Amino acid sequence: MLKPIQLLIVFALWVPFTGASLAQTTEVSFGKNGHDTSQPVEIVADSFSISQNRGNAEFTGNVVVGQGDMRLSADLIKVVYEVVDGQQTGRIENMLARGKVTLVAGEQAAEADEAVYNVDRGNIVMSGNVLFTQGQNALSGGKMTINLADGAARFEGRVRTIFQTGGSQ
Repeated sequence: MLKPIQLLIVFALWVPFTGASLAQTTEVSFGKNGHDTSQPVEIVADSFSISQNRGNAEFTGNVVVGQGDMRLSADLIKVVYEVVDGQQTGRIENMLARGKVTLVAGEQAAEADEAVYNVDRGNIVMSGNVLFTQGQNALSGGKMTINLADGAARFEGRVRTIFQTGGSQ
């Protein structure tokens, strides 16, 4: 039986030879399974503007969006409202976050340059310098897609990870 340090060495030697498939995509879990996207959305910001004609609103300056136990913060968040049969419903279709984007759910956090939260689909796509942390473990890449229904997250692009073994020998 290999000791934890031996397993780490074997893993470290094996990773460079796995080829492009490992470097292209990686799957992890994010948040708890079954985030309820129908929960109310609370938004706090320094300023707010709305365009009824375009069916959107912009929140700027220290923006924090809360839904259940999930928090999304950014410099700017643009909210696009749902349109059905040419009429605005007042229901949020999606949110675009830009500038110092941070997403937190429980002990997990992700940072990126930009994020799009599609409420109907129940997913969040983060892109540009994505950094995901889960305790002491970290993962980075070009793009991360989170399925809020099952908590699955998929990384694409050049993926880099650091996993703590928890053992000392």
